[in-house]
Amino acid sequence: MVPFAGWSLPLHYGQGHLQSHLHTRRHCSLFDVSHMLQTLVYGRDRIRFMESLVVGDIAELKPGQGTLTLLTNEKGGITDDLIVTNTSEDHLYVVSNAACADKDLAILRDRAAQLQATGSDVHLEVSDNALLALQGSPSMARVLQAGLLDDLAKLSFMNSISTTVFGVPGCRVTRCGYTGEDGVEISVPAARAVELAEQLLGVPDVWLAGLAARDSLRLEAGLCLYGNDIDETVTPAEAGLMWTLGKRRRVAMDFPGAAVIMAQVKEKPRRRPMALTGAGRAPFTSLYPHIPGTVTSGCPSPCLGKNIAMGYVEAAHSRAGTELTVEVRKKQHPAVITKMPFVPTQYYMAK
Repeated sequence: MVPFAGWSLPLHYGQGHLQSHLHTRRHCSLFDVSHMLQTLVYGRDRIRFMESLVVGDIAELKPGQGTLTLLTNEKGGITDDLIVTNTSEDHLYVVSNAACADKDLAILRDRAAQLQATGSDVHLEVSDNALLALQGSPSMARVLQAGLLDDLAKLSFMNSISTTVFGVPGCRVTRCGYTGEDGVEISVPAARAVELAEQLLGVPDVWLAGLAARDSLRLEAGLCLYGNDIDETVTPAEAGLMWTLGKRRRVAMDFPGAAVIMAQVKEKPRRRPMALTGAGRAPFTSLYPHIPGTVTSGCPSPCLGKNIAMGYVEAAHSRAGTELTVEVRKKQHPAVITKMPFVPTQYYMAK
């Protein structure tokens, strides 16, 4: 167990990190991600409220559809990355990073108060639900379907339903996750979270997995970790996350930091995200000084059997195939820039 953002979280369970990581790729694993902040946004002006804070086109989301989006500040920096779902009920469902929970909630509440003062109809509710992530192809769908009346084959990636799961009512099942695999996150009433977890763990294919596997899985999938790969000093343009900006939002430029971000798009960012691979068992720590850039995340890849890393490098050195030198335990080793994701993703799209 390790401290994380005010929580005590499991780093790994009895099987160890390597086996847990590979089991998730080959079967499926259950992650307790209840440390994530879950917020419900109500009121007829909820979409306008949300779009005043994030870069995504929330208005275009169909009922039950969600999107990854970014909270930005006036300088264009990324305050947090979060998932916003337009539920089929009467609210937006927002999942934010635990490490950003306090500042995110302060931003949300402050903006809600501003709009309420001008007569807008918006109000927030912080959910006390637990959050369980069942991740892994191909076992996840088979395991979960046994406890659902709904047809999971109709639920596409980044879509969500409110349903009963293994006899536990009031759950929200969202087809998403942080591993690159087909998976779901299940928001479940806290009083019945252990019951649901035990039902899932009763299937031999399902193992418990902790933070160590979660981190190496997301890195293989090329997914950013807030606080490492993105933060308030990095803009969406620099981070390669311009795909999160809705077309309408780019034209309207009505989100925090829009002028800075769109100017960077026009002028081309000086630094770009990079993906590195190389030999060795220890994680890359930095680029050798003759190449300006930084390594933000790195680990030995259990699936590829070599080192992988993410970071930023000057645009002139960002082309795939570029050979660089990295530092590992104060020694220099060759590495090469490659394309992300390192391991192909398995997200499910309903036919």
